[in-house]
Amino acid sequence: MTTTDGDVALEQLEGTHRGELIRPDDPEFDDARTIYNAMIDKHPRLIARCADVADVLTAVTFGREHDLETAIRSGGHNGAGLSSVDDGLVIDLSNMTGIRVEPEAKTVRVEPGCTWGDVDHATHAFGLATVSGVVSTTGVGGLTLGGGHGYLTRKYGLTIDNLVSVDVVLADGRLVSASEDENEDLFWALCGGGGNFGVVTSFEFQLHPVETVVAGPLFWPIDELEETMRWYREWLPDTPDDVYAFYLVAEVPGDPFPEEIHGEKVCGLLWCYLGPEDQAADVIQPARDVAEPLFEHIDPIPYPALQSMFDDLYPSGDQWYWKGDFVHELTDDAIAEHLRFGEVPTPKSTMHLYPIDGAVHRVDEHDTAWGHRDATWSMVIAGVDSDPATRDLITDWARDYWEAVHPHTAGGSYVNFMMDEGQDRIQATYADNYERLQEIKATYDPDNFFNVNQNIKPAQ
Repeated sequence: MTTTDGDVALEQLEGTHRGELIRPDDPEFDDARTIYNAMIDKHPRLIARCADVADVLTAVTFGREHDLETAIRSGGHNGAGLSSVDDGLVIDLSNMTGIRVEPEAKTVRVEPGCTWGDVDHATHAFGLATVSGVVSTTGVGGLTLGGGHGYLTRKYGLTIDNLVSVDVVLADGRLVSASEDENEDLFWALCGGGGNFGVVTSFEFQLHPVETVVAGPLFWPIDELEETMRWYREWLPDTPDDVYAFYLVAEVPGDPFPEEIHGEKVCGLLWCYLGPEDQAADVIQPARDVAEPLFEHIDPIPYPALQSMFDDLYPSGDQWYWKGDFVHELTDDAIAEHLRFGEVPTPKSTMHLYPIDGAVHRVDEHDTAWGHRDATWSMVIAGVDSDPATRDLITDWARDYWEAVHPHTAGGSYVNFMMDEGQDRIQATYADNYERLQEIKATYDPDNFFNVNQNIKPAQ
């Protein structure tokens, strides 16, 4: 659109938009355009910070009518920076933070600007929780639409397995509801298909009785990686669903850890046990027996305390480069590569193997858009540092590590652990569900208006 047309259009939008409209010459623009990953530096033409659903409706219509590349921002944590766009429109949902808990029904209704910390705060008052990730500052929208996994996954499945219903603004400007009983095809696609199908303005989740968990880290010296990873691959699949422990390689940060282990390169487990507290010691003991821990601190803690354990270590503003893969088994050859790359290049860089078995495997692979129900782990390799000067260092380490272990994986990735990696990777991620997603995309977004994402192109 021309400058004159643009001025007129913005005046019209201002007349109907209750939230802020932030332009490049506004003093708050730089703060408003900043997202979690400081490696991403995009400059939108306009940021429409929405106050309510009506604002989302008008913003989507505005973006479509003026042919603007449009990104949707919830928490802004997307590693590839797909919550922003250059010279286009950002529909910012961060001010839409309403939450309503229904304790008798064990459900919660959440607006898309909420973080998982917001949700945990609201539901913990009733001794309830739902499945989310491992950093509480993460936005609800992106994590959920990508599938969602975390500490409760082996017991209660993926986040999408606990999604009851949504309200969503479509590309044509309509607001519709979707669930297993209404617009079922759309609901199926939203359960793992990312932001390809519309802007979700309300999520309803099933809650579960989760209040206190036995949780915390157990570290071994990094030279125990080969032995402990071999033990872990045999031990985890046979444990009850109440047991969750993700495997990690890392460097011990500063406080609250003892000074004598600061900077130590380690491998280890981060535990979350949901069973009886008096049985936790027996569950953890095999990890102590396989190799002597360098450090452990595992205690009963409130679930929100576990959820926020990484928040201070990973604040907004770090440089991030990450890559992921689904993993069926940890072969000896794969473990050899993990050993080769296991000494992380910076204090915040890490590799995690998140368990996605248990309850996840009891859902059919075609019941949701999630493409790898048979995987045992979701792996992420993350190069992270606060110093921009280390950008090449952390990027090269993460890429090289991933390229070394990738031949030993299932091929696809948790969509939220992907950078800009091309259509082949997206298709591998959705596996046999990809063609159905394309068909649903053609129904609800035939012009691919929602394309600033891990994009599923509409069927032709």
